[in-house]
Amino acid sequence: MNDSRRPPIADSSLALLAKGYAWLPDRRPRGTGPLVRTRLMGQEAVVLHGPEAVPFFYDEQHVERRTALPGPVLRTLFGHGAVHTLDGSDHRVRKELFLSLLTGAEAVAGLVDRVAAVWDEAVESWSGRRVVLFDETSRVLTRGVCQWAGIVVEDAEPLARHLVAMVDGFATPGPRHWRARRARAHCETWLGRLVEDVRAGVVAAPAGSVLEGIVRHRDADGRLLDPHTAAVELLNVIRPTVAVCWFVTYAGHALHRRPELRERLTGDDPAYAVAFAHELRRFYPFAPFVGGRAVTDLDWLGEPIRSGTLVLLDIYGQHHDPDLWDDPYAFEPRRFMQRPPEGNELIPQGGGDRESGHRCPGEDVTIALLRALGPRLARLEYDVPDQDLRIPLTRMPARVRSGFVMDVVGVPAPVAVPVVGGARAAE
Repeated sequence: MNDSRRPPIADSSLALLAKGYAWLPDRRPRGTGPLVRTRLMGQEAVVLHGPEAVPFFYDEQHVERRTALPGPVLRTLFGHGAVHTLDGSDHRVRKELFLSLLTGAEAVAGLVDRVAAVWDEAVESWSGRRVVLFDETSRVLTRGVCQWAGIVVEDAEPLARHLVAMVDGFATPGPRHWRARRARAHCETWLGRLVEDVRAGVVAAPAGSVLEGIVRHRDADGRLLDPHTAAVELLNVIRPTVAVCWFVTYAGHALHRRPELRERLTGDDPAYAVAFAHELRRFYPFAPFVGGRAVTDLDWLGEPIRSGTLVLLDIYGQHHDPDLWDDPYAFEPRRFMQRPPEGNELIPQGGGDRESGHRCPGEDVTIALLRALGPRLARLEYDVPDQDLRIPLTRMPARVRSGFVMDVVGVPAPVAVPVVGGARAAE
């Protein structure tokens, strides 16, 4: 059927807000072909789904990110001028910076060791107290990542609130969005001044640190990043690290719903800890989809996609597709003990090639942090008081409503969780 003869398609923006993560999974079974056609914010859009769609979506000859990210997302989550907004050689050069900072066994282990040490110190004060796991973990991650990155922070609590706000408000209108914008503006101003102070010799950046790497980085044009863009990219290291508090809280939720998993997770079994981390990232909701824009007229499995069309890749639906996963709505880490995830099946942090494409260079960090903190959480002795443990799929990003409240009874001695060879060592 020629595009010009297709009947008008209603805009789905309100349906997306109303249904949240269920919007795309609900639409796809009603489709008559390999893609779903819709409209978002008045723009023509198509939705792709499945492992075979991932390399197609992340091919820069097909889809670009630079012009597709909505302004509200840039003004809250990523920041203007961020690596996520670049394509071609500009993206590759900036991406190499992040790969040098966030991949490799030494870099991953350094960050995980720092965060784990801060966690072990923090939990000593939890015994006999009622704590909110989401809030406490956000502060632990903020202190740990800033220490590792070479950024001096006297009080991590307000910074943790700002970093959480940026993530919490990226996909919603209203008060959460405006809090996110104010938080980003505050952090960009603070870090921009820090960059200027380092370049002026007023502040010393530790050798080999993230701060030094971003302050000294030169882009594809050979120029230093301007202070604002450098601040944006510093945030794009520390913000997603702090966002791991969503998954640590989900870990508490999973262990409460399936307490029999705690014994296996507390054992000295790094492979199971990695499998548990993978299942957290598959089962629980975070990003519903990612988007780009068709750079030319395309053909996807016989279906035309016009140049300029918004192209969405369904993440939540793919992670709960019964054609890909046995019993997809059951939390079962053992599925990843039997078979490590294929690169184009599990895509909570993007797909495609990590070195040259848009897959998140911090994916190994996320897995390694969960590998270290999951067993630590399982070893805590705590009771779970009555609270609202629902995770509404109409809220984006979703989160446990209560933040997962714990009455901590006892704190065991810390047990090292080695990160030999990086996050993928046990796969």
